[in-house]
Amino acid sequence: MNAPYQYRRLSKDDAAMLLIDHQSGLISLVQDYPPGEFKNNILALANIAKFFNLPTILTTSFENGPNGPLVPELKEMFPDTPYIPRPGQINAWDNEDFVKAVENTGRKQLIIAGVVTDVCVAFVALSALEAGYEVFVVTDASGTFNEAVRYAAWSRMSNAGAQMMNWFSVACELHRDWRNDIEGLGNLLSNHIPAYRNLITSYLAIAKK
Repeated sequence: MNAPYQYRRLSKDDAAMLLIDHQSGLISLVQDYPPGEFKNNILALANIAKFFNLPTILTTSFENGPNGPLVPELKEMFPDTPYIPRPGQINAWDNEDFVKAVENTGRKQLIIAGVVTDVCVAFVALSALEAGYEVFVVTDASGTFNEAVRYAAWSRMSNAGAQMMNWFSVACELHRDWRNDIEGLGNLLSNHIPAYRNLITSYLAIAKK
């Protein structure tokens, strides 16, 4: 008999954010999202990490080669966070400094996004699951060559036990209850979803009457 399903939800007190290989060269390979939308999704996820004070780790792969440097916005947003420029390892989990940085967070839930989905994200997700972590992959802040490759990678990771989420659901699951901070989360969402700006503007106008 199968064990009853247990809903494992994200906790802001036990989650860490891993932003993997969001590099200028690699991002040019992403074809499953429009460039502007994809960049917005990455920055939205980064702002979620800051809003909830999540330990965050940045890493790059062979940045002195064709993969290019980390997108500058992420470096600016996280000037004091661990930054691991890997000399060559394709799977960040093969880099001892990266694994040590993850361990040092003391968190057991890993929110993972990166480029490309089927390699940089999938390899770390599978390695982290093997190491006993709970893994939450942010689908719309990770990109790859096309939708067929994307779906194959999602299937591989979800079959291994990773949960697939988008950045909006990550924010909502971490927040739990609107009463915790209506304007704070509302403004974050508004900055990245134009239609949400109309919603929150309308709400604030009514609330302040």
